[in-house]
Amino acid sequence: MPTILLVEDDPNLGQLVQEYLIMKGYPTDRVTDGNQGLQKFMAGTYDLCIFDVMMPKKDGFTLAKEVRMAQREVPIIFLTAKSMQEDTIQGFKVGADDYVTKPFSMEELLLRIQAILRRYQRLTDATEPTTYKIGSFSFDYPHQLLSRTAESENELQPQKLTSKESELLKLLAQNLNQPVSRSFALKMVWGDDSYFNARSMDVYVTKLRKYLKDDTSVQLVNVHGEGFKLIA
Repeated sequence: MPTILLVEDDPNLGQLVQEYLIMKGYPTDRVTDGNQGLQKFMAGTYDLCIFDVMMPKKDGFTLAKEVRMAQREVPIIFLTAKSMQEDTIQGFKVGADDYVTKPFSMEELLLRIQAILRRYQRLTDATEPTTYKIGSFSFDYPHQLLSRTAESENELQPQKLTSKESELLKLLAQNLNQPVSRSFALKMVWGDDSYFNARSMDVYVTKLRKYLKDDTSVQLVNVHGEGFKLIA
């Protein structure tokens, strides 16, 4: 059965929703704030996320943006006590698949979950690419190979990447032309954003720039105050 991540700061509502979904056959993990939600998401594998909008430490919109950077295709449902149109619009702008206003019935939530999962089931597997086009480069993630495409003037031997190089390049390629924060990249690839891991990531960024330098249309740039951006 699909596994669900529930992030809800109201302990009573959170427990009710979790117990109901488990009773209906959906394994559900629950945490109570946005920071815990991101940590839980990155440590596990989830088929659907349910985020409360107003939460301590990190709101649901911010959490959804970070989750979308890691896995664009995971469906997200927002729970909110607000009914303001602006909140609904903002929710859909950050990638919400549905929006449920409190109070709601458990049956309604379940039907919405089932409808979304059916839609995503038809898209799974085909939606997650294994090869990424980066300018004149082709990045084969499963085989950790970076090569120039056939139409390029100077065909090069494929560059075999290390696991860390591959994970970092995949994250950047998934967010092509969009900034990726240093902290987020460190947590996704290295597991935490410690000083020593940050120094290590800088070395890997330098290596990726060297691999990509033969195509002048491709740039891996520093974004002041944010992190990195892969441009192609």
